[in-house]
Amino acid sequence: MDSNENQPGPASQPRQHNQLHPLTSKLKPFLFYTTPILTLFLAISFTFTKTHYYKNQHLKKSHQRNPMSKPPSYCVRWMAPFLSGGGYSSESWSYILSLKENMKNPRFRLAIDQHGDLESLEFWEGLPQDVKNLAFDLYNTECQISETIVVCHSEPGAWYPPLFQTLPCPPTGYGKFLSVIGRTMFETDSVNLEHVKRCNRMDYVWVPTDFHVSTFVKSGVDASKVVKIVQPIDVNFFDPLKYEPLDIASKGNLVLGAKKSNSDSERQFVFLSVFKWEYRKGWDVLFKAYLQEFSKVDGVALYLLTNPYHSDRDFGNKIVEFVDSEFKNPVDGWAPIYVIDTHIAQIDLPRLYKAADAFLLPSRGEGWGRPLVEAMAMSLPVIATNWSGPTEYLTEENSYPLPVDRMSEVMEGPFRGHFWAEPSVNELRLLMRRVMCNVEEAKSKGRKAREDMIRRFSPEIVANIVTNNLHHILDKIV
Repeated sequence: MDSNENQPGPASQPRQHNQLHPLTSKLKPFLFYTTPILTLFLAISFTFTKTHYYKNQHLKKSHQRNPMSKPPSYCVRWMAPFLSGGGYSSESWSYILSLKENMKNPRFRLAIDQHGDLESLEFWEGLPQDVKNLAFDLYNTECQISETIVVCHSEPGAWYPPLFQTLPCPPTGYGKFLSVIGRTMFETDSVNLEHVKRCNRMDYVWVPTDFHVSTFVKSGVDASKVVKIVQPIDVNFFDPLKYEPLDIASKGNLVLGAKKSNSDSERQFVFLSVFKWEYRKGWDVLFKAYLQEFSKVDGVALYLLTNPYHSDRDFGNKIVEFVDSEFKNPVDGWAPIYVIDTHIAQIDLPRLYKAADAFLLPSRGEGWGRPLVEAMAMSLPVIATNWSGPTEYLTEENSYPLPVDRMSEVMEGPFRGHFWAEPSVNELRLLMRRVMCNVEEAKSKGRKAREDMIRRFSPEIVANIVTNNLHHILDKIV
C-alpha cells in the first residue's frame, strides 16, 4: 500500500491544525449507534488525557473477541494515521499487513490506534474488505501498558506531548511502557532542533534509509537510538500480471493542449506522476522539462494524480498560470497535460500504474517515495531524483536516476533554512525522450525494478527485519 501520495495528508510536514477534522465532529454524536464500520474512528473521538486513554482501553476490552487459545502476553501497539490516506498512513498499513501475514512464532500481539493526522472516509471506504476486517480486530486488541511496546509512526510533532490535537503517542507519556519507538523521516538534509529533542526521548528511532541514518545523527539524534528499517511494498498486490489498465482518459481532466482526435489511431505514450500539490514535489521542474521537450506532434500525454496540500484544488488554473508565465505558445501546439484530482480507491491503484508507460517524480526531496516503489513493483520504468530517500533503491540498472544540479535552501515552512535538491530540467528532458524512444531498454529496467522490489522490500523480507528488531528489544528488557 502506498504512502499514497495521491491522497490527502503527507509524510513530511507538521500538521498545524487546532481542531479535529469535521468528519470526526460529525461522527461523535452517533458513534456508539453506528455499524462496526465506524469503530476504528473511536480512537480519535476522545480527548487526550490519561483518563480517556483508559476509557479507550476499556471500550476495546468490551469489544474483544474470546480467543480460542491464549495469545502472547506482550503487545506491539502501532499508532499511526491509519485513516488519513497520506504517506504515513500507507506506510503504516504496509508494515502491519506485512507483519500480520508473515510473522512466524511471534512473541507479541499486534494492535493499532489512529494517531497523528486527519481522517479520510474516502480512503477508508476504498480499502479492501479484508483490510477493514483486520483493522477492526487490531483496533479492538487489548494491551496491558506494562507489557506493551509502542510504535509512534508519525512526524515527531505528534509525539507526546503533541504540538497539535491528536491522540498522543505514547498515549500516557514516557516511562510506563516496555519501550517506545519513534518511526519517522524527513525530506531535507537535516532535522530541526525540536524534533531532535523529541527523537532523543524515544528508546529507538526507526528510519527507512541510510540517508536518514546519516541526516538524523548529523543533526544530533543519539546514534545508538537510530535504526534503519526499510519499508515493505506489497509486491503481490502491485503485480502487473494481475490487472487490466485503468481507463485514465475518462478520469483525467485536460488542462493543457488538445485531446487526441478519434481519427488518430496512433497510441499515445503516457507519462504518469503521482504527488500531493506542493513545491517540494517539483511539479515546476516536471512541467518545464515536459513542455520544453515535447509538443503535440510527439504523441505523448502527461497524467497527474494529485490532491491539495494546504492549498485549493484549482490545479487547472495553477498549471495554466505557470505555463503562461514561463512559455510562449508552441507552433506545433502543446503536449497535453491531464489532471486526475478525484479519489482513486486503493484497490484501483495498480490499474492506474498499468495504464502508464513511464513514471516520473522529479521531487526536491522524499522520505521514501511510495508511489515510486509501487510503480517499480508494477514494472514501470521510473525517472526520479537521485537524492534523499529514493537513493535506497534507485540504481542505473532498475531505473533512470535523475541527476541534481545543485542544493537549494528551503525558503518557507517548518523546514525553512534546511536544504534540498534541485533536479536537473535538462537531464529530465533527455531521460524522458530516452524512455520514450528506447522502449525495450525501458521495459528491461522495469523488469529489474520489480525483481529488486521482491528481493529487498517484499512483505516477508521486511516482516522478518521488523520482527527481529522487536524480539531484540524484548530480549534486552525481559
